[in-house]
Amino acid sequence: MANRHGFVALRQALAPACLRRSLVVALVIGTVLTAINQGDRLLADGELNVFKLVLTYVVPFCVATYGACSMARHTAHAPAHPALEDEPAHRRPQ
Repeated sequence: MANRHGFVALRQALAPACLRRSLVVALVIGTVLTAINQGDRLLADGELNVFKLVLTYVVPFCVATYGACSMARHTAHAPAHPALEDEPAHRRPQ
């Protein structure tokens, strides 16, 4: 059963929409973090730490992808209208 969930999560992570959103997040957040963490080196033509530079973009990409997969998995198992769960049936929107 765990393997099936792993394949579903992998399929969600590789979906074009998820990849696109994760790349945008990684580019924006990674660029901001690079400016904060290595801005002085960029402005002074200093040597950049390439390992840190790569991680600065990879980590936000992984976090955004994990968040998207986690949310997709959660909403797949959640009721359609969680706020209306306790509403009487005659008051729920059709």
